[in-house]
Amino acid sequence: MKWYAVPDIKQSSEPFIKKVKVGGKNICIVNYQDSLYGVGAICPHAGAELSGGWCKDGKIICPFHRYGYDLQTGRGNPGQNDFIETYPIEVRDGQLYVGIESFWNKVFGK
Repeated sequence: MKWYAVPDIKQSSEPFIKKVKVGGKNICIVNYQDSLYGVGAICPHAGAELSGGWCKDGKIICPFHRYGYDLQTGRGNPGQNDFIETYPIEVRDGQLYVGIESFWNKVFGK
């Protein structure tokens, strides 16, 4: 796994959803109930930008059709049969980092 620094985002007590591009991927950084999450930025259902959505009950909600995705697992709501990618987040010395696993590591489990 490779870790990428995310500039201009600091952990705060205010909830937010911010889209960033790191490691060649568009990712939403979400601050929900004082925890940080990294999830894919595009809704697989209709291609909407999840950064325009909101969070409710531990899920990010798509602004187009209100599809919901668990912030921890990426799993869609029951009946959706879809998911979004999730990415680990770390804060080191006040700097936010996102972990991105390479395609080959996913395939071969390294």
